[in-house]
Amino acid sequence: MAAIEITANLWIREEELIERSTRASGPGGQHVNKTSTAVELRFDVRSSPSLSEEVKARLVALAGGRMTKDGVLILCAEGSRSQEMNRQEARERLFALLRAAAVRPRIRKKTRPSRASKLRRLASKSHRSAVKSTRGRPDPSA
Repeated sequence: MAAIEITANLWIREEELIERSTRASGPGGQHVNKTSTAVELRFDVRSSPSLSEEVKARLVALAGGRMTKDGVLILCAEGSRSQEMNRQEARERLFALLRAAAVRPRIRKKTRPSRASKLRRLASKSHRSAVKSTRGRPDPSA
């Protein structure tokens, strides 16, 4: 049972990853018609024992359209002509998503502006108002 380290305290088992090779689309001539170089990587997020519930929720949010209704994350890689390079690319993308999901977002603390900053803001507003009021057409009676 091999384990893959994502972060210092997040590991997933090798058995949780399902890889499938398919034929890549796009240009490539005869090579693309003969070889299965594209890699489709599937990771069942919902039934993964390696992830906590909060990491799963953040991963589902990050994955977006790459997540199926059954909770399976699907990543396709077909950028390279080598199957091994596409496999590595798909795995790295999955690991990057998992690292991003593992980071707990900081809770924003509400702050109020200080009295001095309010006074500075009002002073600058009145200064701008004074500058703008001097502009315009001259008074014809003067």
